[in-house]
Amino acid sequence: MFYWKHSGFYLFFFASVGAFMPYWSVYLQEMGFPPEQISALIAIILGTKVIAPNVWGWLADRSGRRVRIIRVGMLFALVLFSGVTVAADFWQMALVLAAFGFFWNAVLPQFEAVTLTRLGDEFHRYSSIRLWGSVGFIASVSGLGSVFQRFGIEILPWIVLVLLAAILFSSLAVRENSIPKQFSADGQQPIQVASLMEVLKKPPVWALLMACFFMQASHGPYYSFFTIFLEDNGYSRTVVGQLWALGVIAEVGVFLVMHRLLLRFGAWKLLLASLFLTAVRWLVIALFIENLPVLLSAQLLHAASFGIYHAAAIQLIHLHFRGAFRGRGQALYSSLSFGLGGALGSLASGQVWARLGGTETYLMGAVLAGLGFVVAYYGTRRNSLSASRS
Repeated sequence: MFYWKHSGFYLFFFASVGAFMPYWSVYLQEMGFPPEQISALIAIILGTKVIAPNVWGWLADRSGRRVRIIRVGMLFALVLFSGVTVAADFWQMALVLAAFGFFWNAVLPQFEAVTLTRLGDEFHRYSSIRLWGSVGFIASVSGLGSVFQRFGIEILPWIVLVLLAAILFSSLAVRENSIPKQFSADGQQPIQVASLMEVLKKPPVWALLMACFFMQASHGPYYSFFTIFLEDNGYSRTVVGQLWALGVIAEVGVFLVMHRLLLRFGAWKLLLASLFLTAVRWLVIALFIENLPVLLSAQLLHAASFGIYHAAAIQLIHLHFRGAFRGRGQALYSSLSFGLGGALGSLASGQVWARLGGTETYLMGAVLAGLGFVVAYYGTRRNSLSASRS
């Protein structure tokens, strides 16, 4: 039952992401917002990940009530997102999205911590549970492309509200975990855990977090303007949805074998590979957006830019942030990468898009992924050095 309860939560959560992220920029465009405001509104949602996961992660680590926090976060997110239906201008929309994002972005990092804690020493099984999130994303993004083609993008907020309610109800089936204590070898005395700052000072740890920041910053053009870029080059909304879905289908394929890849190659090598292939992906989209066969190949690289990357990063975070720091470790990963990295990447892509165009925006993404590769390579060297000394 544990497997299906947690899989169901991921299914509905990422179904909401599949409805929201690919089509939100199109919704805003049809509501009359210019590119700079579109990227700013998306950046606001991503930017709340900088603060919200850390606030809620600290509270969860202190209280041990992660599941309760997840439920409260989803309830407020559902209520606040309804404000999108009445927001009349940029500042009203910005206020609604900031309030919504503060609670919505509290949810996933804590649910990741709950799942990994329940898995214990079998955390390599994480990818087999998380893949249901990808299934939800695929069903949502591929099905809604045709729906919006027929009925218009104006119904998007109502669809998102239904999916947010489904997440809330699925969280009611998940039970609370206690925070595990670490004991000495004789099993008698609790281990004195280092401070969070001592963990963050370790070169492999901050290199990991910086690499994750650059990875998500490189996705700014993708989440903000991929749908618009495709439509500007003549692709129908149905085809757009199918291209988004193809990327996540590739992601599912990777999740099915990720436990074997982790055991064979290790998380650091897989993280490096994902960053390199992500740079290649953005370069291909920049230069071959009108070539559908080549674009299909680029979308298959989503298996690396999210599937391999996320599973490897989650394992590394899980290994470096233990015990009482598990919630805050997941929160830092979320806030620095998907939050700060995603927000700055979105803002930068809006500026580059408005001034130079789509090709240059995706070339910027390729450069950012390349910087992430350099930082991650440094992290692997320092991690190997630390291991050899211990």
